[in-house]
Amino acid sequence: MADAIADEAARLRWLADRVPVPTIRLSVATPDRAWLLTDAAPGLTGDEWLARDIDALPAIIRGAAKLLQGWHALPVEDCPFDAGHRLRLAQARRNVDEGAVDTDDFDQDHQGWSAAAMLAHTEAIAPLQSERVVTHGDFSLGNILFDEAGQVAACIDVGGAGVADPYQDIAIPWRNLSDFGVEWPAMLLLELGIAAHDERRLQFHRCLDEMF
Repeated sequence: MADAIADEAARLRWLADRVPVPTIRLSVATPDRAWLLTDAAPGLTGDEWLARDIDALPAIIRGAAKLLQGWHALPVEDCPFDAGHRLRLAQARRNVDEGAVDTDDFDQDHQGWSAAAMLAHTEAIAPLQSERVVTHGDFSLGNILFDEAGQVAACIDVGGAGVADPYQDIAIPWRNLSDFGVEWPAMLLLELGIAAHDERRLQFHRCLDEMF
């Protein structure tokens, strides 16, 4: 837990003035403990807005896509954090070995799978190539805050941010939006300017996320 808090603090410092994130007020770390205090982030998460008003979905998608384009446009050479899929696969293996994977939380099409089976499948479809951009790492609708006009107010939970394949950030909202119908993930890709997506990379990152 201390490491996770320290990771969050380090990334919040680097991201300040680059993308909308909460401002740190206090951060303290020792070898085995850490504390982090930030300003309260304004707005409601995408999930909370949709629970109130499903008609907000198009505005949520447009706002999320614009935010993601801003993340992915950050200069890779300036980012000190590596979040590539090889590192995440190594952590996934540790999670499986330690029994830390919640198989009950797997997506519907993976229900009944063991953690070991998910790991083996994910390793088998690992992408042969990838791009390098600055990624959020857990770009779910629950980690993006919107104001009443549908504009992005802040993004939170940035402890996994770093240089990685952009599909790391595309796969998670794509999966979120699939719950509302196939047209909404398609709208996300369109808003991101992706005319033909890479299905293998999309599925790999979706499966990889199952183990976190």
